[in-house]
Amino acid sequence: MAADLHASFIAASVAVTLTLALRPVGALLFGWIADRYGRRIPLMIDLACFSVLELATAFSPNLTVFIVLRALYGIAMGGEWGLGAALAMEALPAQRRGLFSGMLQEGYACGYLLASLVFATLFTHIGWRGMFVIGTLPALLIFFIRRNVPESPAWLHGQAERIAQAPHLLLRVFKARWPLFVYCIFFLAGMNFMSHGTQDPYVSAFLDGQHRLSPGLAGTINIIANVGAIAGGIFFGAFSQRIGRRRTIIACCVLALAIIPLWAFSNTIALLAIGGFLMQFMIQGAWGVIPAHLNEISPPELRGTFPGFTYQFGNLLASGTLTIEAVLASHTFRTPAGQPDFAVAMAVFAAVACVFAGLMALLGYFVVPEQRERTFMP
Repeated sequence: MAADLHASFIAASVAVTLTLALRPVGALLFGWIADRYGRRIPLMIDLACFSVLELATAFSPNLTVFIVLRALYGIAMGGEWGLGAALAMEALPAQRRGLFSGMLQEGYACGYLLASLVFATLFTHIGWRGMFVIGTLPALLIFFIRRNVPESPAWLHGQAERIAQAPHLLLRVFKARWPLFVYCIFFLAGMNFMSHGTQDPYVSAFLDGQHRLSPGLAGTINIIANVGAIAGGIFFGAFSQRIGRRRTIIACCVLALAIIPLWAFSNTIALLAIGGFLMQFMIQGAWGVIPAHLNEISPPELRGTFPGFTYQFGNLLASGTLTIEAVLASHTFRTPAGQPDFAVAMAVFAAVACVFAGLMALLGYFVVPEQRERTFMP
C-alpha cells in the first residue's frame, strides 16, 4: 500500500497511529449515547459508520486522503467495543461471564483470522483496495442485531434515571472516581502495547519483509497465530472465573515473556508458526479477561461509556506502537546486512510491554477490588 501511494513504510504507519489515537473520541461519543439511549441502536449506527468509511478507504487517491479516512474510521471504530461488551456482559449470569468474555473478545481474533485467510488467498488478485472492500462485510451484522438482539435488561431497568441524569452524569462520576479512570487507562495502555506490539508489524514487516515469505505463507502463519489467540482467549477467560481476573492476566504476561525468544528469533517455518501460536495464545489469553473485568469494575451508571473509553484511551497511549517499532528496527536495531531488524525491535518492545501490563494488573489490587461475582441488575 505504501509503495502504491508513493510513501515510505514509516509514513504510511501514521494511518495506523491515527486510527488508534482517535478511537477514544468514538468511545466517549457512542458510549455517552449508549448510556442515555440504550446499547442496541447506537451499536447499529456505529457499525454502519465504520463500514461506510472502510469502503471509502478503498478508493483513496493518495496517502493524505487515506490517512484522513483512517482517522475518521478510528472515531467510528472506537465506539464498537464498549457498546458490544456492555450489551453482552449485561445479559449474562455472573458465573458464566468469564467464559463468554473470552468468546466475545476473541471475536477480534476471529476477524483477524478471516482477514488472514483473505490475505493468503485473495491479496495477490484483489490488492489492498480489494481488502478494504471486503472489510465492509461487518455492516451485515446490523440486520442481525435489529432482528435478533434485544436491548440490555440492565440498561432498561435504570432507563429513566439515566436519561434524567445524562447531562451531568459523566462529569459527576469522573470527579468522584477519577483514580479508577486513570488507572484503567494506563492498564489498558499496557494491554494494547502487548497486542499491537506483537501483531501490527508481524505479517507485513516481520514475516513478509524480514523473512521474505510469500503472502500465502505469511498469511498461513498468521492464521495459525490467530487460532492460538482464539483458543487462549476462551481458555483463560473461562479460567479467570476460577482463579480471578488479575491473576490470570499476570500469568499470561509472564508466560508471554518466556515465549518471546521462540516467537521472534526462530528461523524455520515450523518454529515461526509454533511461536506465533503460543505468543497469541498468551497475549489474547490476557485479553480474553478484559470485557468481563472492565464491566465488573465499571461504575454501573456509566457501563456504556467507561469500558470502551478507558480501553480506547489506552489505545491512544499505545497508538504509536507500529511507528515506534518501525523506527527501532530502522535506526536502532539492524541486521548484519544493514536491513531493519524487526525481530529484535519486536522482541524488545514485547518484553517491555508484558512487564508493564503485568505490573499494572498487580497495581489494580490497590485501586479497586476485583468483582467477578458482581451482578449488573440494580
